[in-house]
Amino acid sequence: MKFVLMDVEGTTTSISFVHEVLFPFSRERMESFVTHNISQKEVRESLDLVKADAKKEGLGELGDKQAVLLLLKWIKEDRKHFALKTLQGLIWEEGYKSGEIKGHVYEDVLPCFKIWSEKGLALGIYSSGSVKAQHLIFEYSTSGNLRPYLKAHFDTLVGHKREVQSYLNIAKELGLNPNEILFLSDIKEELDAAKDAGMMTTQLVRDENVVRGSHAVIGQFGELSI
Repeated sequence: MKFVLMDVEGTTTSISFVHEVLFPFSRERMESFVTHNISQKEVRESLDLVKADAKKEGLGELGDKQAVLLLLKWIKEDRKHFALKTLQGLIWEEGYKSGEIKGHVYEDVLPCFKIWSEKGLALGIYSSGSVKAQHLIFEYSTSGNLRPYLKAHFDTLVGHKREVQSYLNIAKELGLNPNEILFLSDIKEELDAAKDAGMMTTQLVRDENVVRGSHAVIGQFGELSI
């Protein structure tokens, strides 16, 4: 094994942090943020993408205010849309830098990052959250800046997390054989896809509601034998 690839929600970070802290923070600030930053290239392009996709989906021609209302609806639905993730990342960045938000990581994450790195293993993240959102969680985490430990970040631009090809794409980008990579996640279907791609897999069970698969199961990082 040369590389440990990790999910975020339910693996390094509590699911409640994302749904009870990050999502409400972006929802409460979305309208004012877009209004005050509408001239910024990234904001304007994101809003235009929302409008274009809304039209494709039969919602007609939307104005800026209607596009923002659609974004708020997508937050509630936890839709994985590039424009939404981009805008949320920009809003969260303000929150992290101001100190209003600290990225939650479980207490066993930092000690294990240190041990694994000392053993010569490279570490990386694969999450449905954007790479920017990943950077922010780990740079402004409750355990300090963890970004130096992470050598690679992947989001759904490499493919969806329940598709085998996504994991093959990651292995290719890392320049490794899939069997040299261990993938850690709480989601059975993601682990199934990674296993079918040839990766080693272990399921994290930090929540009683997790659906257990056929993968080796652990409760926390400290129980891993790496």
